[in-house]
Amino acid sequence: MFEILFLGTSASAPSARRGLAAQVVKHDEYRFLVDCGEGTQRQILQSGLGFKNLNRILLTHGHLDHILGLGGLLSTFLRWEAIEELEIFGGRSTLDRVHDLLYGVVLRGVQAPMPLKLTEVKPGVIFEANDFSVSAFPVAHRGPDCFGYAFEEKARRPFLPKKADELGVPFGPERRELVAGREIALPDGRRIAPNEVLGALQMGAKLVIVGDTGKTSNLLEVCRNADALVIESTYLEEEAEMAKQFAHLTARQSAELAIQAGVKKLILTHISRRYREKDVLREAQAVFPGAIVARDFDTFQIKRD
Repeated sequence: MFEILFLGTSASAPSARRGLAAQVVKHDEYRFLVDCGEGTQRQILQSGLGFKNLNRILLTHGHLDHILGLGGLLSTFLRWEAIEELEIFGGRSTLDRVHDLLYGVVLRGVQAPMPLKLTEVKPGVIFEANDFSVSAFPVAHRGPDCFGYAFEEKARRPFLPKKADELGVPFGPERRELVAGREIALPDGRRIAPNEVLGALQMGAKLVIVGDTGKTSNLLEVCRNADALVIESTYLEEEAEMAKQFAHLTARQSAELAIQAGVKKLILTHISRRYREKDVLREAQAVFPGAIVARDFDTFQIKRD
C-alpha cells in the first residue's frame, strides 16, 4: 500500500488555500517528496509529517513553482533539522537549475550538512526496494527532461495461514522461510514447499504521478490499470487553446485519460486560481464520475483491491 499526502496543489502561484506543487509518497519506512514548490518546508511542518526519512526528492521538471522550495528546505537542514543524506532526482536540465539554486545561492561555499547527491533521471526504474519500485517516464511539457513517476508494488503470492495451520507449520521463522519461497522441514520429518501455503500471484498497488504535461496520448500505457492517477488539471475546456499554448491539460483531458487507461482513482491537482474547485470537479466528473480534486493536506491510501 502507498499513501500520498498533498502538501501543495496550486498551479503556477500559490492561492490563499493552496500551496505550490509538492506531495509526499509513503511506503512503509520510505518517504519520497515529489516536487518542492515554494513554502514546502512549512507545509511539511504543518502537516505533522516532519523530516524523518524524507531523504529522496523526485522532481518532475525545473520550473520554479516546482523547485523553489528546495532552497528553503536545505537552509532549514543547515540550521535546524538533521537527516543522514539527501538525494534529488531529476532530468539533466532540472538538476542544472537545482545546482545553481543550492550551491550558488544557499550554500555559497559552505559544506552541505549531509551527503547531497543530484541524480540524473532517465526513463526506467530509478529506485528499487524489496517489495516496490519507482520508475520515471517522459512527459511532454515546456522544455526538455520532464518526467512523471510510477510507484509499483511487486507482485506477490499471499501467505495462507489457514493452510499452514492445517499442515502443522509452527509460528515463527518457518513461516517467514515459506513466505520467502524456501522449503522447510518440520520436526516430524515432513517437508513443506512454499506452493503448499502460498496463494495465487497477486499484482501490487500502482500509483502514477504525472506532473505537468501538455498531452496524454503518450501516457496511456504507463497509466494502464493504475490504482490511482495523480495528474494536473490546470485549465477548463473553455480555455483549451490556452492550455495547449502553455502545455497543460484541462480537467476533461485528464479525466479522458483516466477512462481510457482503466484507472481506478483519479486525483486532480495543480489547480489554477482562476477556477472554482466545483467547476473543475464538474468538468472532470462528467467524464470520470469518481474524480477528486486534491486539497492541501489531503491524504489518500492507494492499494490494490
